[in-house]
Amino acid sequence: MNFTRWSARLPGTQRRAATRDDHSSVPAARAESVRPKAAAAPPDDTSETSAPAAGPALEALPARELLGLLPAPVALLHGPEHRITYVNAAYTSAFGPRPSGASAAEAMPELAELSLLPLMDQVLRSGTPRTVKSRKVLAGSSYTVTCTPVATGAPEDPDGEAGVLVYATDVTDHAEAAERLRASERRHRETAVTLQRSLLPQDLEQPDDLRIAATYQPGGTDAAVGGDWYDVITLGAGRTALVIGDVMGRGVRAAAVMGQLRTAVRAYARLDLPPHEVLQLLDVLAAEIDASQIATCAYAVHDPNEGHLVYASAGHLPILVCNEDGTVHRAEDPTGPPLGTGGTGGTGGWVHTSGTIPLPPGSTAVLYTDGLVERRSEDIDEGVAALERALSGAKGTPQVVCDRLIRSLGVTAEHDDDVAVLVVQHPARTGTSAELFHNASLDLLGGIEAAPRARAFATGVLASWRFPVELCDLGVLAASELVANSLQHGTPPMRLGLRRTDRRLIIEVTDGDDHLPRRRRAEPADEAGRGISIVATIASSWGSRRTPGGGKAVWCEFALPA
Repeated sequence: MNFTRWSARLPGTQRRAATRDDHSSVPAARAESVRPKAAAAPPDDTSETSAPAAGPALEALPARELLGLLPAPVALLHGPEHRITYVNAAYTSAFGPRPSGASAAEAMPELAELSLLPLMDQVLRSGTPRTVKSRKVLAGSSYTVTCTPVATGAPEDPDGEAGVLVYATDVTDHAEAAERLRASERRHRETAVTLQRSLLPQDLEQPDDLRIAATYQPGGTDAAVGGDWYDVITLGAGRTALVIGDVMGRGVRAAAVMGQLRTAVRAYARLDLPPHEVLQLLDVLAAEIDASQIATCAYAVHDPNEGHLVYASAGHLPILVCNEDGTVHRAEDPTGPPLGTGGTGGTGGWVHTSGTIPLPPGSTAVLYTDGLVERRSEDIDEGVAALERALSGAKGTPQVVCDRLIRSLGVTAEHDDDVAVLVVQHPARTGTSAELFHNASLDLLGGIEAAPRARAFATGVLASWRFPVELCDLGVLAASELVANSLQHGTPPMRLGLRRTDRRLIIEVTDGDDHLPRRRRAEPADEAGRGISIVATIASSWGSRRTPGGGKAVWCEFALPA
C-alpha cells in the first residue's frame, strides 16, 4: 500500500509541487524505509561561504510516521466492510487498540456512536469527502470528523480497493462552552417568558355584554421574547376597555417595560378617560420609562348603549371587525405615532384622536400584534389581508376563533416572533337570553318636579323587571339621589338611564355639566353632601366620567342575586 499518497489528503496539508519525469507515487517500501539524512558537520568558521541545510521534501517523509505524530486520532479503513488498515497512536490513546483487518462495525463502536458508518459508505460511493461537526461519544468527548476517500491499491494496480481516511479533531472544550452558552440562553429565555406570562392577565375579565378570549405565544427557541401584551378592563356601567400593545424590543427588558405600560394603562383606564387621552398620557410615560424602547398600542372602549367601539391607536395595526354575515371592516384613521415618540414632558409632539367602528350584535372584533401578520417575505398589508380572509370564515366561540386565526396565519411553536391575539364577540341574544337584557331611559325635563317623576319611573321599570322588593327599593333610592345631585349641581340636558343584564342592575344619570362629583364627609349640620355617600354605601360600585359632548355621567351598579 502507498501511504505517501494519503498524506496529501489530510485536512490542512498541501503537497509541494515537484518537477519529475515520472508522476507516480513513491513505492510503499521506499516510503517506509526512507529517513531524513543526518545534518552535515558544522561549517568551518574560516570558510568564506556557508550554505543552510535543506530540509527533506514532503514526498521523502513516510506517511505512517506523519500520521503517527499527529495529535488527532486518525484511522485508515478499506473495502466496503471498512476493515481496519491502520490507527495512529492518538486514536489508540482515545479509543483503545484496534485489531488490524477487523471490520469497523465490529471493532470500532466509537464510529457507530458518532454515526460515521453510513457516512463512510457515502464517501466510498461518491468519492467525495464528508465532515460531521461536534459529535459526542458515550465517553463524553466531542469530535469533528472528516472522512476522506483514498486509493489503497498500489500504483501498478489502479483497480485496487478504495478506502476511507478518518480524521477526528477533539472539540470537547468548544462543545462544552457552546452547551453552557445555550443553557444560559435557555435560562434567560425561560426567565423572560415567565416574566412575560406573569405580567399578562391570568384570567380575562368577562363583561356582561361581551365574550372575550386571548392567546399569547412566545417566539420559537431561536427568537428572543418580546413585549407583546393585551388586557381587558371593566370600567363600570357596562363599559369595557380593550387593550393590545407591543414593545419593540427583546428579552427581559422589553417584558419589564411592557409590565410598566400595562400597569399604567390600567391606572389611566380607571379615570374613565376617552381613548385618545389615555394614549396621550401613556405616550409621555413611555418616553420617561425608557426613551430607547418604542411601543405601539391600541386602546378601545365598548359601551353597550352605543353599539360601537371608540378607539385610538399609537402606531398599532388596525382593529378588524367581522359582522354576522362574514363582512370584515378595518378600523382606519386615526392612528398616531408609536408611544414614546410623540413628544415628552406633555408639550409638543403628536395629539392623538379617537375614532369609532361599529360592533353590532353578532359581530367579532380582533386586536392583534404584528407577529401574527408580519412575514419577512411579504408586505405587512398582505398579512393583514390574509387575516381578514381568515376572520371572515372563522366561526365559534372566541377561543375557537383565536385558535383558528393562529393556525390560518401559519403560526407554529417555532414562529420567529411573539404573537398576541384578543378576540371580542358581541353576541346576538334571542329567546330567554334576550329577556335578561333590558334598557329604559327618561329625559328629565322641568324643575324640581323632575325628581318625583324619576322616582315613579324607576319604581315602575324595576317592578316590571321582576326584581326582589329589597332590590327595587335600593334601586329607587339610588336613582333618586343621583337625580337630586344632578338637579342641584348639573345643567340640562339631563337623562336617567336604567339597564339590567344577567348579572347586575345599572343606574346612570347624565347632564350637561362636566364637573365630576366626589364623595365627601358631610357634617351633622350640613343640609347637602350626603347623596353620593348614600349611593356609595348601598350600591356595589359607583363612578363618574366626562361624556364626549362636554357633560358628565354618574352611575352605580347593584349585583343581582344568584
